[in-house]
Amino acid sequence: MKSYLKTRDFSVSQEEFELLWDEKKDLLITDPKPASLESYYNSQAYISHTDAEDTFFNRLYQLVKRYTLSRKEALASAYCSEKKTVLDIGSGTGDFLLIARNKGWQIAGVEPNSNARERSKRKGVQVQSDLASLNGKSFQVITLWHVLEHLPDLENAIVAIRQLLDDKGTLIIAVPNFKSYDAKYYREYWAAYDVPRHLWHFSRKAMQQTFEGHGFQVVSTLPMWLDAFYVSMLSERYQKRSLPFLRGMLIGAWSNFKALFSSEWSSQIYILQKQ
Repeated sequence: MKSYLKTRDFSVSQEEFELLWDEKKDLLITDPKPASLESYYNSQAYISHTDAEDTFFNRLYQLVKRYTLSRKEALASAYCSEKKTVLDIGSGTGDFLLIARNKGWQIAGVEPNSNARERSKRKGVQVQSDLASLNGKSFQVITLWHVLEHLPDLENAIVAIRQLLDDKGTLIIAVPNFKSYDAKYYREYWAAYDVPRHLWHFSRKAMQQTFEGHGFQVVSTLPMWLDAFYVSMLSERYQKRSLPFLRGMLIGAWSNFKALFSSEWSSQIYILQKQ
C-alpha cells in the first residue's frame, strides 16, 4: 500500500499517524493501529461520548446533533415497511435511540465506551457493550452514524451485522468521505480523519467493494451537507487560523457547491440491502 499523507490526533494525544492507500479498494487505512484505543476516547475532548457544551464548537456540535436526530429517524422510517425494530451500533450517549423510541420504535443499541453507556442509561436508554450480546435477535433497520470508521475488526463486524439484519431489512451507514472538496483542501488538517479513532477512511468505491463482498448492495447514497461546515470549522481551528467560524462556513459552503456536481459530499449516507 502507498502512503497517502501523514496527519495527527489533533483533539486528544497529538500523536502522528500515516494514512495508507489501498488503491484497489480506494480505501485509506490508519497506520499504526494502536493496540488499545480506549485512551483516545476517554477524554472530554472526544465530544461524541460527553454531551459537553462548554465551548463554542461543542455547543455547535450539540446544536447540529439535535437538528439531525429527527431527520435520521425519518430516514430510517422511510425504509421500514413492517415492524419498527432498530439497532443503533455505536449509539454513544443514546440520543438517536431516545428519539426513535419516542417515535414508536423497538430499540436496541451497542456502545463499547462505558462512560457513554452510563450517560445513555441516565436518559433511560439501556444499551449493550458488544454485538455478541444480541445473538439470536434480528432488526428491520440497523444504523451506524459515523461509526463504521471506528471498528477495529471491520470484516468480522460486517459479518455480525449481516446476521442481525432481517432478510428484507435495511442497513444505514454514515461515513466521512475523503474524496470531498474539504478533505482535499485541508489535507492533513481535515478534522474528519480524526486519527486514530478513525481507522478506515472510505470513498464510494471502498464502500461498494467492502459491502458487496459481504452480500450487500448499495441502493442509495445521500449527502450530509451540514458536516462540511462543522468539519471545516474544526479544520480551521486545527490550523490555528483566525476567524475559524467564518472561514469554515465559506469552505463548507464551497465544498457543498462542488458536491452538487461531483456528488462527493463531506460525509455521505449509504443505504444498503442484502442481495
